[in-house]
Amino acid sequence: MRSKSPEIMTQIKDYVEEFYFENSSSPSIREIARGVGIGSTTVFRYLQEMSEKGMLLYDGESVTTEKIKKMKTGSVSIPIVGSIACGIPNLAEENIEAYVSLPEAIFGRGCFYILRASGSSMIEVGINDGDLVVIREQCTAEDGNIVVALVGEEATLKRFYKEGDHIRLHPENRDMDDIIVSDCQIQGVAVKVIKDLL
Repeated sequence: MRSKSPEIMTQIKDYVEEFYFENSSSPSIREIARGVGIGSTTVFRYLQEMSEKGMLLYDGESVTTEKIKKMKTGSVSIPIVGSIACGIPNLAEENIEAYVSLPEAIFGRGCFYILRASGSSMIEVGINDGDLVVIREQCTAEDGNIVVALVGEEATLKRFYKEGDHIRLHPENRDMDDIIVSDCQIQGVAVKVIKDLL
């Protein structure tokens, strides 16, 4: 058997891990072949050799690497609980659309939930309409945090600043004005934006 290219082995391993992170499942041989740009038979032979060398575990169906093992053992299940306004404040819906499994190594421990961004007020920090925003549940915030703020009965996603006797909720869109309130309830702090997950 001809010796296998270390570069292709690395590409296969990286592709499998990236696929698992995005889909929470192992890619098929056909998907790996398409992702790496080689034939399915070649992928199969590489997986067999990489498994023999201990670079990954291939059981004929799924592929597991050390990184995937850690993702499997240290993941947190986070609910998507509806939409939040990134524009005019809107009612936050408390209906769970789905659960998403995310690696604890990246997000840490704690209570999290995910909101779907709606509107354009946070586009200058890369939060676009339809993006999923991972929120750590907490009732306090530091200046500059992007927060879920409840103003009256309406929730909005804005950057938080405490200034003297008022709070400034700042949209990251130069065409929009700050929201100035005497008080608001912090429902969480944004920790990550996820694009194209669902």
